[in-house]
Amino acid sequence: MEIEEKNVDNVAIISLNGRLDAYASNEVERSINALIDKGSVRIVVNFDGVGYISSSGLRVMLASLKRLKKVQGTIKLACLKPYVKEVFDIAGFTQLFEFYEREEEAVNSFKGWEL
Repeated sequence: MEIEEKNVDNVAIISLNGRLDAYASNEVERSINALIDKGSVRIVVNFDGVGYISSSGLRVMLASLKRLKKVQGTIKLACLKPYVKEVFDIAGFTQLFEFYEREEEAVNSFKGWEL
């Protein structure tokens, strides 16, 4: 799993490339937790390079969302491939997360968003 981090308009963006399975989920969770520990409360995860997500990957996304909600933050998901989006649908997570076609749309959705 390759993880790239950047910041745009005070929004932390994590771009993932690889399989988000049990092995990679720990690494992704550490990256997201490090951002939260540094005070990031607006996070976008770009799934453009993810072709597979397991239940471990879903758990990381849910745990991150719960942790962010406690500090009035949130995590938004962008660029999901149809199969990955379907896994979120089947798990019933589509009501929990906001999904965007493009990273830029997810970042822009935070404009005017107050803490």
